[in-house]
Amino acid sequence: MTERLAPANPAEGLIWFTLRWTWPFYFIGALYVVGPVLAWLLAGLAAFTLYFGPVMRDGLKPRGPIPPVIWGWIFGMAVMLVVLWIGHLNWHLGTGRTIKSSIGWAKGWALLALFPLAGAVLPIRREILIRAQCIVGLWTLCLLPIMLAAPYVGLPERIFTSPFRAIGGPGPEYFSVYFFTWDPASWTPRWQFFAPWAPFAALLGVLQVCFALEESDRKWRSIGIAAGMAMIFLSKSRMGLVGVVACTLGPRLLPLVLKGWAWMMLAALTASLAVFGTWALSTLKDGVAAFKGARADSTRVRATLQRIAGERWQNEAFWFGHGTVQPGPHLVEYMPIGSHHTWWGLLFVKGLVGMLALLLPLAWHTLIVMVDAARHPRGRLPLAVIMTIVLLSFGENLEIEAYMIWPGLVILGTHAQDVAQDARRRLAAGAEVTPEAGPGPAQADPRD
Repeated sequence: MTERLAPANPAEGLIWFTLRWTWPFYFIGALYVVGPVLAWLLAGLAAFTLYFGPVMRDGLKPRGPIPPVIWGWIFGMAVMLVVLWIGHLNWHLGTGRTIKSSIGWAKGWALLALFPLAGAVLPIRREILIRAQCIVGLWTLCLLPIMLAAPYVGLPERIFTSPFRAIGGPGPEYFSVYFFTWDPASWTPRWQFFAPWAPFAALLGVLQVCFALEESDRKWRSIGIAAGMAMIFLSKSRMGLVGVVACTLGPRLLPLVLKGWAWMMLAALTASLAVFGTWALSTLKDGVAAFKGARADSTRVRATLQRIAGERWQNEAFWFGHGTVQPGPHLVEYMPIGSHHTWWGLLFVKGLVGMLALLLPLAWHTLIVMVDAARHPRGRLPLAVIMTIVLLSFGENLEIEAYMIWPGLVILGTHAQDVAQDARRRLAAGAEVTPEAGPGPAQADPRD
């Protein structure tokens, strides 16, 4: 019998409602608005519970103080805002554009700190997030026959663009509702589901599978996995195929680093490379070439964008960047310079300082989840989320997609609090068993 889950407090209620209604929000073109609003509401609730924690009822008390790694995210994203202001001042972009870009920061980079903060402080169960994500998968499977039939029965690609576009955002695709899109390279249909474009939908499918694998109920687990795999394959994204293998197997194989027999097998495999190494290297090169050739035009455009962004960053704005993306030439099909890659985009827009503001907290958090995943099953989903984020960063811009990966960001926050609580318990236990500073005073012999 399916276990019934229900929200136990306002924070879980907000998450439960928002995540389950992902598809209805998409139908009205509101997802880009809903994500940031939810982030700031949850962060405000977290600040409220931290301030009034001692007098709040049990269901709303904070889980604990803000973990150090979450402070790292808060500081890093605050640096992003300061660097944005410096870049706009250096390039004389004007007050209007600075205000607009600051609002963009509040809807983008800020979410990478706000959602983990909410997960770390508020009493949010990961079971609620996992079940709600599987319910999104049920919506996906129910709508799949209509979307699959659309290109073959004459339905249009785009249904409409929502009036929410007036609020402002990166582009109309964030507020548009699609049945499918035509791939310009092969002129075949590909599906983007509730994402602004197909490759991003594939990475959302990877997250869907990773969440579903942690579901305790077999029925919901099967639904979530089926929906995630459909998103990966129908989006026709190479990155999604890589992600579903790496992000599901990697966290489950990591505990092997603590097993002696696994190291012996690795040593034997390394020794065998002396015989099969040339063949393996040649096969790997052929596979990489085939992978890139599967969408050669896309690979060329991305590589050229990265080269232009790198050259202009080094020569024009090394420390604080150009402040904003800039239109690209015909060579890159007029794609903005600073897009399609988080790291090269950060270097171009926010310089070395901005890039480090993301790299340092991300590396810190990655180390935490890797260590915990090697020791405890609870670390598997957070590690899968981190791996998906890293993979996403090499093909997309994280700041304009944080509004869609927010369930994973909340999971990172809840896990950070779990790890911090373990550390506090170990510290308290160590203090209790600490021996006395020295021997006590000598006692008189009773025979004297």
